[in-house]
Amino acid sequence: MLRGLSFDVEGGQYLEVTGSNGAGKTSLLRTIVGLVYAESGQVTWNGLGIHADARAYHAQLAWLGHESPLKADLTPAENLRFALGIRRRVAAAEIAGALTEVGADGFADRPVRTLSAGQRRRVALAGVMLAAVPLWVLDEPQTHLDSAGQGLVGRLIERQIAAGGIVVAAVHAPLPVPEAGTRRIGLSSK
Repeated sequence: MLRGLSFDVEGGQYLEVTGSNGAGKTSLLRTIVGLVYAESGQVTWNGLGIHADARAYHAQLAWLGHESPLKADLTPAENLRFALGIRRRVAAAEIAGALTEVGADGFADRPVRTLSAGQRRRVALAGVMLAAVPLWVLDEPQTHLDSAGQGLVGRLIERQIAAGGIVVAAVHAPLPVPEAGTRRIGLSSK
């Protein structure tokens, strides 16, 4: 249970949420994205409670939970085309460029079920990047990634905040992001 927590995050900022297992990191993120209602208090976006116009709020955010949200029988390119097509029209070249940027171009045409967990995570990160929204909420974005993949996550976050976006991420270990624009909240399970 989260109590006494109050913070704000502005454009161009990265909020890193840390804490031990069970401290409430995922619960906090799920509350921020509107999957869980706060028992008291509220989450606001641009001055309005997020549930006042949930559709408009969700159109402004990209959520990446513990598990990569990919369909096993589709390829990475097909997954991205499907998921992003719900939000906006996306060109094949745009998808190919994002897959290349995250290091997934070598397996873009293989069914996701044949990919490693780290490869799946890279594809999911390409989806976050392609969503082209101001708010990213990431739960352990570096999960299953090698050191190069963790560096990639840091670069993607750095680019998002440099463009004036907001990133809120729950992590067990700090990500390689610049200190400028970075804030940290530590949660305790006690």
